[in-house]
Amino acid sequence: MPSSHSIQCRCGQLRGLLTATRPSNHCICYCTDCQAFARHLGAHDALDKQGGTEIIQAPAANLTFSQGVDTLACLRLTDTGMLRWYTTCCQTPIGNTLANWRVSFVGLIHTCLRAEGQSLDTSFGPVTMRVSVKSAIGQEKPVSSGLLDGIAKTIAMIVRARISGAYRRSPFFDPRNGTPVAHPKVLTSDELQAAKRMA
Repeated sequence: MPSSHSIQCRCGQLRGLLTATRPSNHCICYCTDCQAFARHLGAHDALDKQGGTEIIQAPAANLTFSQGVDTLACLRLTDTGMLRWYTTCCQTPIGNTLANWRVSFVGLIHTCLRAEGQSLDTSFGPVTMRVSVKSAIGQEKPVSSGLLDGIAKTIAMIVRARISGAYRRSPFFDPRNGTPVAHPKVLTSDELQAAKRMA
């Protein structure tokens, strides 16, 4: 398994590297919120034919951006929703974090992990978790898998980062006070309903 994987937005303004990828979760999420996020951005390539988003969950401290941090923006589908990060330059979905920087992990969306010559399966192993399958598009739903193991890995990431203090190294939060590096925009109810009607 490679020790690092390149990160970049579609147009290449945002670039970075994800290192030390164990533990990580390679998963596909079919939830309506992930679908709404992609559709709101017009990022239809983030979704598979059943509305699934392929995601790598990894410690946020293992992600560094080498350029283009000023293009990062984030939104919340609701006042209390996850922070969903994307780039302003080309509307590439980047990933999801919780609003509390002390609960430190990131779900990186495959749209920023398409480095030439680097496959997700090679870097992170095959998909081991499929969640929110009831929200998948179509009559035949995917089979749910890997949820308990995935939760255990995520908890391990969070606990290790909290004990070591690594949570302070997240590129999505100011290390001095834990505020997001971009002010979250909360979708209006009309914007959210429109994104969820696009299925």
